[in-house]
Amino acid sequence: MTPQEPEILKDRGRDLEDEFFHREDQRLIERLNELKAVETTREALAKATGITKPAVLDRLMALGIRAETVTALYMVPLVEVAWADGTLDAKERRAILDRAGDSEVARGSTEYALLEAWLDRRPDPKLLTAWTYLVQGMCEQLGSDGAARLKASLLERARAVAGASGGVFGIGSKVSNAEAAVLAQFEAAFAPGP
Repeated sequence: MTPQEPEILKDRGRDLEDEFFHREDQRLIERLNELKAVETTREALAKATGITKPAVLDRLMALGIRAETVTALYMVPLVEVAWADGTLDAKERRAILDRAGDSEVARGSTEYALLEAWLDRRPDPKLLTAWTYLVQGMCEQLGSDGAARLKASLLERARAVAGASGGVFGIGSKVSNAEAAVLAQFEAAFAPGP
């Protein structure tokens, strides 16, 4: 062993140590940036929905809901009732698109494109779960009067879509049993939790 070998080993040891701490610093910085991004997303979602409970916001975020998609999420009941019987016809599609403006879903917007995608292909069931979390969180913020108005407005619009087609030659109920079951599910979403 030459006298320089221990010095070389010390230098190499310091280099490895520096490299380790540099990687660890990078990992911590990335984690901090992720946490900041989550917090920014939570704040934007809170602003878009009016919901302040972190647990509700976190559930929405876990389902992929962001501030940019909240407006489209208001249309989920209309889409779900239209798909209730397994198909969505032209009358139901028109009824939904006619009501899109009432929910501030503007033609040409990202939300409108998302809505059209849901009309072309039935959305994943987790979308209805996200809508339920959204409504329950909003009802907590709105109080009983505001929640009652939201419920009445939503059910009126969903019933209009359900009645857009159906019946035979204009005779009989225009709302199918499957659509009625979905409407009941929406109504249940407004029931106060335990």
